[in-house]
Amino acid sequence: MLLAQCVDRAGTGVWAAASVLYFTFVSRLDARQLGLLLGVGAVAGIAGSPLAGRAAERLTVRGLLIGCHLLRLGTMGLLPVADNFAALLPVVALTCLGERAAKTLEMLFATRVAGEQRATYQALFRSVANAGYAVGAGIAAIGLGVGTTNAYRALILANALSFILAAALVWRTREPAGHGLVVAQNGSGATDGPPYASSPWRDRGYLLFVLLDIPMNLDDSVLNVGLPLWLVHHTSAPHAVVPAFLVVNTVLVVVLQLRISARVQGRRRAAAAVGWYGMALPACCLVLGTATGGGAWSASLAMLGAAILVTLAELIRSVSSWELAVSLAPPRARASYLGVAGMSQSVQRSVGPLLLTGVVMTAGPAGWLALGTAVTGLSLVQRRASLRRLETLSAPPQAVNAVGGPTDSASRELPA
Repeated sequence: MLLAQCVDRAGTGVWAAASVLYFTFVSRLDARQLGLLLGVGAVAGIAGSPLAGRAAERLTVRGLLIGCHLLRLGTMGLLPVADNFAALLPVVALTCLGERAAKTLEMLFATRVAGEQRATYQALFRSVANAGYAVGAGIAAIGLGVGTTNAYRALILANALSFILAAALVWRTREPAGHGLVVAQNGSGATDGPPYASSPWRDRGYLLFVLLDIPMNLDDSVLNVGLPLWLVHHTSAPHAVVPAFLVVNTVLVVVLQLRISARVQGRRRAAAAVGWYGMALPACCLVLGTATGGGAWSASLAMLGAAILVTLAELIRSVSSWELAVSLAPPRARASYLGVAGMSQSVQRSVGPLLLTGVVMTAGPAGWLALGTAVTGLSLVQRRASLRRLETLSAPPQAVNAVGGPTDSASRELPA
C-alpha cells in the first residue's frame, strides 16, 4: 500500500506541476476560466471525503480505492479530447473528487491495518509521498522544459499510468480478516465506550473538531501560496529562492517525520501537539511579517527560516490531526466520521489561498501577525475541545448519550 501511494503521488506531482500551464497554453483558458475551473475542482474535492466514508461502511476499502484510481484514469484519458471550458469542468471536478476520496480511503485502510501504530504508518506514508512528489516534479520539469503540446500530453499519460500501477498494487494488498469493512457489523467490534450519533452530521462535538481543524491546515496554503507570493511582491529576496521552499519542505519531511510521529503517539499527545502547531505556524507568520526589511541576503534567510517553521507545523499537523480524527470518532461508525473529517483539508485548500491573498497579504505584515494570533487562539480551543471529548469517550456508557449528555440507556446501540 505504501508503494501504491508513492506511485500515486509521483503521478500527482507530475500533474500538479504541469496542470496550470497545460490549461493556459494547451487548453487556451484565460485567467478567469482557469480560476473558476480550479475552484469547481476544489468544491468537488470537498464532497469526495464524506462520500468515500459513507461508501466504506458498505464496501471494502480496497475495492473502493481501486475504483478511485480507475476513475481518475478515465478522467485523465478524457483531458486531451476535452478541448473547451465546458468539457473540462466535469473532467476536472471528477478528478478532484476521486483524488480526495482516494486519500480518505487510504486513511481508512491504514486505520484498520496499522491500528495503534497508525501514527507510525502516517509518518512512513508522509515520507514516501514526499519522495513520490519529488520524483513527479522532476519528471514534469523535463516535459515543461520541452514545452510542446505533445510533451504536455506525455505528462498526462505519465499521470494516467501511475493510476494503473497504483490500482494493481492495491489489488495485491489484503484487508484484515472478516467482512473487510471499516465499520463493525452485526454487533461485532462493540466497545465499552459511550454510544454516539450514528451520523457524524448530528454529532456536534465531532463537527466542532472538523470545523476547528480547517485553520489547523493553513500551513498548506502558507507554504504553497503565501511564501512564494510574499517573497515576490513584498521582499527583496531573489525569485530563485522560491524552488528552495519545496526542497526544504521535502527534505525535512523525509528526515523528521518519523521522529515527530514518535513524539505524538497516542490520543492525548496528539491533542497536546495541537498546541505546538499553535506556536510553530504563528512563528512562521512572525518571521514573514519581519522579512520585508533588509537586503536580499537577509530577506532570503528570513524566507527560508519561514519555510522551515511552516514545515515543522506541517509535520505536527499531519500526525496530530489524523490521530485526533480517528480517536475522537466512535469506533463503530469510524468510516463515515473520518469521511467528514477529511473535508477540513479540502475546505482549507478552497478557502486558504483566498484568505491569504485577499486578506492577509493585503494587510501587509500586520496581516501575518493577525493570522498568527488567530491560529494560536484557535489551537488552544481545539486542544481543550479535543481533551474534553476524549474524556467523554473514555467515560462509562451510562454517563453520556449520543451527543455527549446524560442518558438512561447504557445498552443503546448504533446501526451498523
